Amino acid sequence: MDMNNNVKKHMDTLLDRYPDLRDSAEKIHTLYFNLENVFFKDKTLFICGNGGSCSDAEHFIAELGKGFLSRRHIPSDLAEALEAAYPGENYPERIQRGFRAISLNGHPALASAYTNDVDPLMTYAQQLYIFGQKGDAVLGITTSGNAKNIMNLFKIARVLGISTYLLTGNNEEGVCRKYADFILDVPAREAYRVQEYHLPIYHALAMMLEERFYGAGE
Repeated sequence: MDMNNNVKKHMDTLLDRYPDLRDSAEKIHTLYFNLENVFFKDKTLFICGNGGSCSDAEHFIAELGKGFLSRRHIPSDLAEALEAAYPGENYPERIQRGFRAISLNGHPALASAYTNDVDPLMTYAQQLYIFGQKGDAVLGITTSGNAKNIMNLFKIARVLGISTYLLTGNNEEGVCRKYADFILDVPAREAYRVQEYHLPIYHALAMMLEERFYGAGE
């Protein structure tokens, strides 16, 4: 897979700032290509994690769901329709395009009910079963690679025809690896250090995707 100029620019910046990730560069690019393909096919990306990785999942969702480095203007036909329907309310400047990315860490009533009534380690899998469709993808974030709720999620996803991507640390014994279609691991094992690498990676992915689909913008 060849890098286009926009992807290369952000990859170079990432690796200049975090040289320890140079050995992971090919995997980062592959994950970008996979995510690009998900959105190009108008499919949905689901993301989840536990603890700090839950926060990372929500953070990544936020960068995908609105303008990150640039504004994501809506199509001109929609802008014209909104202006015609609601003149003077400036809706075309108050709404932006975004990627269809959904956190499985949300829906607290459903999650708590399923945790209490059925099985706490199946809560993510249950939500994916409800909301996911064949051809979608799920990104599970676990620093150790041993989160059993992520493992169960991946198992169910595979049967449903949903691609499984794992963002993790350098732990070859992680139980989630066996059920991941793609693994991006970083050169650390301690949870806080793994998370310190994860954040710049998903920031770079968000920048690459934004420029690919919406241009450099303003």
